[in-house]
Amino acid sequence: MVMEIKDYYELAEKRLGERRYTHSRNVAKAAVKLALKYGEDPIKAETAGILHDITKEVNTENQLQIIGSGGIILDDICKKSPQLLHAITGMIYCRDTLGINDDDILNAIRYHTTGRANMSLLEKIIFIADFISDERDYPDVDIMRAECEKSLEDGMLYGLGFVIPDLVDRKRAVHPDAIAAYNELVLNK
Repeated sequence: MVMEIKDYYELAEKRLGERRYTHSRNVAKAAVKLALKYGEDPIKAETAGILHDITKEVNTENQLQIIGSGGIILDDICKKSPQLLHAITGMIYCRDTLGINDDDILNAIRYHTTGRANMSLLEKIIFIADFISDERDYPDVDIMRAECEKSLEDGMLYGLGFVIPDLVDRKRAVHPDAIAAYNELVLNK
């Protein structure tokens, strides 16, 4: 089943509440802008952007079923961090239900919450677009947006430097993929 970008917007609007749909539209918009700036395919960026949270509002029990049927084995952190599951289930849904077979789009959805080492250009774009979408108003969002204008790596480093201490402060687990992404960025600076 081949879908056009407009179909993904319609699907997201049906599956997501108004606030989350607005966020997803804004992530798609930010992803296109970053793609054009940094030389990525804007259609791939828009596709991953509009679909990145496609399973965010699915309950945890159903997400675990999707993961089981999708052949993914969760690590211990994901098992105890339900907020990370939607990235995995979103990738599975896009692959198995929507028939998306572009690994770059699938990985951009899969790693948009944690990041990882050796991220592709598209993966970095979706990770950052999720941070800087128009409705975001967290402290220092303008600094994050400015860092992204310098380079994707500066934006990612700033974003991870924001998220990791926040997780530590809240006594939440930090996924090893986030640490690996951060370390790679610092070591290659």
